[in-house]
Amino acid sequence: MDKIPKRLGKYEVAEEIDRGSMGIVYLGYDPYVDRQVAIKVALAESLNDPESGQRYRKMFFNEASTAGSLTHPNIISIFDAGVDQEICYIVMEYIKGGETLKKYCTPENSLPIEKVVEVIFKCAKALDYAHRQGVVHRDIKPTNILVTGDVDIKIGDFSIAHINKPDSTETQPVGMMGSPRYMSPEQLKEDFVTGQSDLFSLGIVMYELLTGKHPFAADNFSRLVNRILNEVPVPLREVRQDIPESLQAIVDRALQKDIKNRYSMGLDLATELSKAFDALEGPQEDISEQEKFISIKKLEFFQGFPDAELWEILRASTWQDYDAGNDIIVEGELDDCFYIIAEGKVTVSKNNKAIRTLEKGDCFGEMGYLAKTKRTASIRSEGNTSLLKINSTVISQVSLNCQVRFLKVFLRTLIHRLSATTEKATQEM
Repeated sequence: MDKIPKRLGKYEVAEEIDRGSMGIVYLGYDPYVDRQVAIKVALAESLNDPESGQRYRKMFFNEASTAGSLTHPNIISIFDAGVDQEICYIVMEYIKGGETLKKYCTPENSLPIEKVVEVIFKCAKALDYAHRQGVVHRDIKPTNILVTGDVDIKIGDFSIAHINKPDSTETQPVGMMGSPRYMSPEQLKEDFVTGQSDLFSLGIVMYELLTGKHPFAADNFSRLVNRILNEVPVPLREVRQDIPESLQAIVDRALQKDIKNRYSMGLDLATELSKAFDALEGPQEDISEQEKFISIKKLEFFQGFPDAELWEILRASTWQDYDAGNDIIVEGELDDCFYIIAEGKVTVSKNNKAIRTLEKGDCFGEMGYLAKTKRTASIRSEGNTSLLKINSTVISQVSLNCQVRFLKVFLRTLIHRLSATTEKATQEM
């Protein structure tokens, strides 16, 4: 349908605001209650398809019959549904802005950890309510969770939802339904699906919000299915080291393959998330994630890195702050980390004798990073100093392009350091 209808039933139609596989969404107005609404209109070509038209129609009106029975602050409200001159439409709550959680599933746009916990907590509570009403969503994913202006959330798109009631099969689609990247093992195997399937999908969303990465990312469908069914994702804390252990445990349980080991109810997940807030209530960081990003972006080492890759590096690394006179590296100790000075300066000493000073933007620890050998010098902070600490295990988790770019700069830095050392030694001979 290319032409925007002026009116559908009693509703005035203003403009198109979204378009998806299940239809076109218009901004509308209900003059009887004086409010803006969102009107989803079914695609005419899909309705009239001789092979899939009947199934599509069931899926379209399934949203009205399932979500329409739910009343929860974190579920999009369905107000009405109807047919006007062969145009099928559903009238629902209008969420200004229309953004989804998909925006926040990348390293550069990630939400603070506390906000991620809040978002998933609200999703878990909303799903718990839906499940108690007999409704299983079956398609929980970032694009089906809308975000309001104050980053509150609304779960939408119940088009393939299943109602576990004996008299509710008329409009419900059957078979393997959902988005493969967010399907639970039981969905992929076409086993009986319960609310625990939604909690698995929500676990994937939580992993993405915290890391900017999909836990089962794969380059083809068969590989994706194998990973979801058989493989354990990289632990959260290996991808992002500032993740509390409590959140690692929550995601691990949500992503259990066997439903016996998974959360049985959304309320159980919400309860664990509530407890996790205790681990996040410590002293606030002196420097925000955004400030850290701005700080490292100015460093010569990271010149030429795209913002997305800088966020990957920042998330994969550890930010460490030192007071004056703190030991960072002690001569003779084993250490496999590479350090970049973000703020301040350090003194390098050998056999208790200072040999040089390194300042903001300088690096140290290259040989230990490469060879995992004992340190041949000590490093001590001078004044307040902030460092980006990186190890090879963590860097292997960032994207391939980011790894290659990092390795090029690292090797260039190492060669420069070795050349300078050789030149100094030659001059002293």
